[in-house]
Amino acid sequence: MDKLLIRDCIIIFAVLLTSFTDIFRDTKIKPESTPSVHAKQNNGSIHVDTNPESISVLVNNLHKLPENYSPSELIYADIPFVFQEKTEKQKMRKEAAEAINQLFTEARTQGIYLLGVSGYRSHSTQTVLFNNYVSKDGYDKARTYSALPGTSEHETGLAIDVTGGDGRCPAEDCFGETKEAIWLEEHAAEYGFIIRYPKGKEAITGYKYEPWHLRFVGKSIALKIMKKRITLEEYFHAEPVNK
Repeated sequence: MDKLLIRDCIIIFAVLLTSFTDIFRDTKIKPESTPSVHAKQNNGSIHVDTNPESISVLVNNLHKLPENYSPSELIYADIPFVFQEKTEKQKMRKEAAEAINQLFTEARTQGIYLLGVSGYRSHSTQTVLFNNYVSKDGYDKARTYSALPGTSEHETGLAIDVTGGDGRCPAEDCFGETKEAIWLEEHAAEYGFIIRYPKGKEAITGYKYEPWHLRFVGKSIALKIMKKRITLEEYFHAEPVNK
């Protein structure tokens, strides 16, 4: 009697094991697709970048920097600015600062005189700046030309706004018609910079045309982007912002 009971238990166990295996095979979890550009999804739409120190890090309204992120190796760029006092706006990541120094130097030899307007901004500075724009123009309009805290390229230390040597048109559309802007369009990539927000790409970048906003991504990527006349989003095949 005991032998029969043991045999029946073995048979029942084998049936259950086979059924469990079939169920597991049919319902096993498929691996999630890897989000683009070292980013992990957060709250269903915004991605928090997991490699913010990368020179080619993608930062926009859909890809934000980690909370309390502060870039390493910030140094003062050795270029003239539209102001004299020492502030954080004169700082950039070391590699970007050295590249902008070279760009300014070479531009001068070709009769192109540039001034820095705004480089690095801390998270707290970006917060104050954005809130001021909201108070002035309202939230929706502010979003078209200013980044939410955590989504500004200036917080990476890899971006800088520039203008012509006469100080006219700082962060204004009229800069796009100047000889300085034309020179940057043609030569910025040679020093690792791209015009980050090109004309006609607003739906992809989320921002209007900004010929004054330079972003350091390294020579290899910059030359590819500027040659193809695409954006950093398109280079990484990232989703358009579509604001």
